[in-house]
Amino acid sequence: MKTRIRELRAREHLTQIDLALKVGVRRETIVFLEKGKYNPSLKLAYDIAKVFNMKIEDVFFLE
Repeated sequence: MKTRIRELRAREHLTQIDLALKVGVRRETIVFLEKGKYNPSLKLAYDIAKVFNMKIEDVFFLE
């Protein structure tokens, strides 16, 4: 699964730690998500999309 998290974080001037704190996970989780090595739960995907005011499918997508 691919994500736009890194791009969206940069646009919003958020660090990995900032995003992790907003969605209640560790920074490492954000790292793994950005590298495509971790598939988020539906709740986590929703929480991340909500931070960026986007739909889940606009943040996460299949290759």
